[in-house]
Amino acid sequence: MDTKSTTITVEFGRTSKQYRVIERPIPHIVVDSNKELHGWWNGIEPYGNRECTSERLLINPYNGCSHNCLFCYSHALGGYFKIFREKGIVTVFKDFAAKVAKQLDGLTVASCGYLSPVTDPFQEINEKYELSEQILRALVDRNVPVQFTTKGRISEKALKLIKKQEHSFGEVSILTLDEDKRRQLMAGGASTDELVRNIERLANEDKFAVCRIDPIIPFVTDKQEDLEALVQKVVDAGAGHIITSCMDVPLVMKYELYEELSRRFGVPKKEFANLYTETMSGRLHANIEYRRKLFSMMRAICDRSKVTMGLCMEFQSINGKEVRGLNAEFMSSYNCEGLNIPIYIKAGDGKRFEPVEGCEGNCLNCHSLDTVPACGIPDLKKAGAWKLKDYRRCSALIKERLAKQSTLEV
Repeated sequence: MDTKSTTITVEFGRTSKQYRVIERPIPHIVVDSNKELHGWWNGIEPYGNRECTSERLLINPYNGCSHNCLFCYSHALGGYFKIFREKGIVTVFKDFAAKVAKQLDGLTVASCGYLSPVTDPFQEINEKYELSEQILRALVDRNVPVQFTTKGRISEKALKLIKKQEHSFGEVSILTLDEDKRRQLMAGGASTDELVRNIERLANEDKFAVCRIDPIIPFVTDKQEDLEALVQKVVDAGAGHIITSCMDVPLVMKYELYEELSRRFGVPKKEFANLYTETMSGRLHANIEYRRKLFSMMRAICDRSKVTMGLCMEFQSINGKEVRGLNAEFMSSYNCEGLNIPIYIKAGDGKRFEPVEGCEGNCLNCHSLDTVPACGIPDLKKAGAWKLKDYRRCSALIKERLAKQSTLEV
């Protein structure tokens, strides 16, 4: 039983709410969820700032993350993320799994679920609430594929759940093989050895394992010999694909981040200031010459290790507003996550979704083709920023199409 009882006020624009802070196992609040499944934040049009080849249903059961990576861009976000940054309090969306299940039951079309794009699904608080496993079950029970990304230890329940679903897979984020550096870069999370073991456990269950060397931190984790050793280590453990990126810096965090990196690793702040000279979407990026050299090196390392590679949200500025993705130059797989995952559709009155035959999941590729996509959903060719309402709208169109087909067959 908690021995303390404190409250916190969370502000949302002009409104505010008070919550009781639960102190154990870490300080957190529990809130009712009004969250909706949705796709990527950006579409390919009009500015080109989407590199995610496939659609995803994004799911964050927690806001704030006790792994507390030094460089995490969520530190610059507002709302519940702000209270974690300022007070170290994680937000738990207690009923989110039930909401996910209900929202899925109202759809006829679904893409792969993504747990979680911002906060770690297997951080410490999940051991108490197991929201991640509940959400995985909601997806897998309906035969919707799901991926998870973590710097923590994958739970046995999560492994058993994704084993049941054909296209589900896991991503493990490993910054460096140097455990001392890892500890300086993040407050929590699993040890480097445990993270490598995650990849082995996924491979042993015959599930596709991705290693995210993401981000690479200039002057800290960017040495070629260290990256070569890391890639070979995870490939030997069973990784089938590498995703990488170069650290970007939210403008509001730059002074604090440069200061901390300098203090912890002895890199003069001016080195970061001189390197981070390109601004895109409110973030500073290392100059394009450095990034091209870095990604060329990573591609060569991956090729020698016989593993495919993709980049995560890496762009070149074209005119200060439009950007061009760098995956066309450096990616060696068809989909950026190394695995082709089709769109899933629910036919008839059944509760299970089934993969669309002939769909390889690369909506960005369909966007560039003058053909009808295999899924039969022209809007997916737009590679846009989908909301739940868009999934519902297209679900209604699919139901109508399937009903007409059924009538013709009779």
